Amino acid sequence: QVQVVESGGGLVQAGGSLRLSCAASGNVFNIVTMAWYRQAPGKQRELVARITTSGSANYQDYHDSVKGRFTISRDNAKNTVYLQMNSLRPEDTAVYYCNALAITTGTAMNYWGKGTLVTVSS
Repeated sequence: QVQVVESGGGLVQAGGSLRLSCAASGNVFNIVTMAWYRQAPGKQRELVARITTSGSANYQDYHDSVKGRFTISRDNAKNTVYLQMNSLRPEDTAVYYCNALAITTGTAMNYWGKGTLVTVSS
């Protein structure tokens, strides 16, 4: 079992910045990928950024709409993933969810946090 807890959401003006944190606990050594998703009112949940660890290397990928503005990073010592969000836009307003993908004996399991609200005012 893996537990993930998000923090760092809030209200910010357009053009501002926020940093989200996601702390993982439990069987963290099974985690291969951590990601941030978001869901705006009336819209489907979408992948924002993902980081995959393979050996000593981290691989990141991003939704096109956040490339160049958001950065995902991972602190393995703290079992924490961060999402640095710069140049925020009103359309970034959403509940942001942390996701951890863990693989145990060949079975992949997804774990979700409860979400943190990000509101960007124009």
